[in-house]
Amino acid sequence: MVLLDGRGDEPREVLGNKGYGVELMRRHGLPVPPAFCITIGVGARYLTEPGATVDAIWDEVLDGVAWLERETGRTFGRGPRPLLVSVRSGATQSMPGMMDTILDLGVNEAVERSLTAAGAARFARDIRERLDRMYRRIVGGAVPDDPYTQLHAGIRAVFDSWNSPRAVAYRTHYGLDDRGGTAVIVQAMVFGNRGSRSGAGALFSRNPITGADEPFGEWLPGGQGDEVVSGSVDVEPIAALHDEQPDVYDELLGAARLLERLASDVQEIEFTVEDGNLWLLQTRAAERSAQAAIRLALRLRREGLIDDAEALRRVTPAHVENLLLPALQPETRLAAPLLARGLPACPGVATGKAYTDVDEALDAADRGERVILVRDHTRPEDVLGMLAAQGIVTEVGGAASHAAVVSRELGRVAVVGCGRGVAAALSGRQVTVDGAEGEVREGNLTLSAWSENDTPELRELADLARRVCPLRAHAVGAHPRLDDTSDAAVRAAMDAGLSDVVSATPLIVMLTALRLAGRAGG
Repeated sequence: MVLLDGRGDEPREVLGNKGYGVELMRRHGLPVPPAFCITIGVGARYLTEPGATVDAIWDEVLDGVAWLERETGRTFGRGPRPLLVSVRSGATQSMPGMMDTILDLGVNEAVERSLTAAGAARFARDIRERLDRMYRRIVGGAVPDDPYTQLHAGIRAVFDSWNSPRAVAYRTHYGLDDRGGTAVIVQAMVFGNRGSRSGAGALFSRNPITGADEPFGEWLPGGQGDEVVSGSVDVEPIAALHDEQPDVYDELLGAARLLERLASDVQEIEFTVEDGNLWLLQTRAAERSAQAAIRLALRLRREGLIDDAEALRRVTPAHVENLLLPALQPETRLAAPLLARGLPACPGVATGKAYTDVDEALDAADRGERVILVRDHTRPEDVLGMLAAQGIVTEVGGAASHAAVVSRELGRVAVVGCGRGVAAALSGRQVTVDGAEGEVREGNLTLSAWSENDTPELRELADLARRVCPLRAHAVGAHPRLDDTSDAAVRAAMDAGLSDVVSATPLIVMLTALRLAGRAGG
C-alpha cells in the first residue's frame, strides 16, 4: 500500500494510471482529495489468491484509512464529520469504463442520522441511496452497516472487475496482457451533490474530437462524477461552469495547462466542485479521435512540448486509415432526410442498420451486416456491441460520456445526446451516421474516397517521416512499388535493404516502418 501524498516517486507500473495521476497532481500542489493506492503488484497476486491477498494487506488498508482520517479531520463511517471514500480501479494502461468504481462507501444508518441532525437530510438520503444502488449492482446484495465490511467487499469487487467480460473483451481487442491486474485507489469523497454551488464535470485541455486548441468538456450542477462519465443524464457544456462560478473555472483551466505541460500531452481531467471549492480527482492522457490525434501531435510538436520522433509515435497507421475512410459530400448529406441530431463525439461516416439491442446487433454482425448500435446510453457491458458496430448513437450523454470516450478509443463513428425516443425511432432502419456533423440521416448514403495528399496534416506528417524513417515512401517516383502495407511486407522491404519505395499510402508505410524499427531497437 502506498500513500499518495505527493512525496513518492513510484512509477506508473506500480501505482497504475489513476494512482500515478493523483500522485502527480498532489506533488505539484493541486487540490486533490487524499488517497492511497493498493498497488498493481497486489492486484496481480489477487488474480491467483483473492481471499488471502486482501487478508494479507488488510492491516495496511486500515492504516491507510486512519491516514485519510487525519488528513481530512473526519472519521470513517461515523461521527458528526463522517469520512466517506471511493474505491476505483487503476490499471497501468487506461481502460476507460471497463472496470468498476464504487462511491460513497462508509454511509450507514448512523451517518445518515448524523448528517440529518446537522441539517443535511436531503444530502444524507441522496448519498445513501446512491451507495445502495451502486453496491447492489457491483458487489451484490444489501449494503452492510459496518463501514469496514463495505470497504473490504468494495476492494474485492474492484479487483474482480479486472476479469469482467467487458474488460476481457477490451484487452483482447487491443492485445493487452491479461496477467497484469489492476491497482485500487481508495480516496476521500468530495461531493458534487452537496448544494447549489456544487457539481461534477470532465475537462479536456484541448478538443479531443477535432484537435482544436480550446478547452472542451462538460459540467453537471448538483451531480456526482459517475453520472457525467456514464452518459446517463444530460449535461451542460463546460462554459456553463464559467458562467456560474468563473473563479472555479479559471482555477480549473490553470490546472489543466499545468498538467498538459507536465505530461506533454492533452489531458482529460475529472473534477468535483463542493460548495464552491474545486477538487481534481483524476488526470490522464485524453482519448482522441483519429483527426484529433494527428492535429494534436503536430500542434504539440510546434509548441515544443514533444519532438519529431514523439509526434510520429503518437500517430498510428490506424489513425491514418481512419482519416482516409470515404467521406460524405455535402450535397449528398443535405439531400437525405435528417432523422436525428446530437453532439459529434467521434468523426467519420458509418452506414448500416440500426439495432437497439446488443445481442441482436452481435447476431447481425455475425451475419455480415453493417451495424449501427443505438442506445439510450451505453453501459460498460455494451463494449462487445460497440466493437461489432460501425457507428454508435445515443439518446443522452455528452463528450465525456462512456459512449463518446470509448467510441474515440475504438475508432467508432459516434453521435451522442440525440434526445429521448431516438432509439425507438431509428430501430430497424438503414441509416448513415455522420460523426463530424453530429447527424443521423436516412439511407445508406454514397461516400467519396480521400487520399493522403488531400489532407495538409497528412502531407506535413509524411514530410516529417521522410526525414527520420528507415524506409522512405513516396506517392510517385522511380522506386520499387510496395502495395502491401502489412507489417510483414514492410519488414520484408526493410530486410531487403530498400531505402525508398512507392506506395498509394506513403505515410502508412513509413509509420509502420518506424514502429517496426523501434520495436527492433527496443
